[in-house]
Amino acid sequence: MSDEAEQELELTTPLVPLFVITNGRALPPEHEYEHTTLVTAAEEASAAAPTLSPEASQVMDLVTDGFLSVAEVAGHTHLPLGIVRILLAQLEESDLILVRRPIPRAERVDRELVSAVLEGLKNRFGA
Repeated sequence: MSDEAEQELELTTPLVPLFVITNGRALPPEHEYEHTTLVTAAEEASAAAPTLSPEASQVMDLVTDGFLSVAEVAGHTHLPLGIVRILLAQLEESDLILVRRPIPRAERVDRELVSAVLEGLKNRFGA
């Protein structure tokens, strides 16, 4: 086997297990989990545990006792973040986990509007 073929084989071999873990699924657009999205196991999740893959079972074990962020789940499982997101999407579709997405950042306040409201309150109630 030539050096180029061996090098190509080495680069693709680690990807096969990840493909198997996700059953070839891509992340659905409606399940884009941010790093800070919190997940926990649903109450009825223990009944489905025997039918889960080893990786999904590991995720379920981690989130059974409370909330963990997506980044923490990836860190504890030593799986890439994208793979963890796909596993979480599968678990959420099966109603095995509950997801708490981060609160969106507040929009910037219009300073002129706030100043005008403050001036109106001062004029009305005195200050």
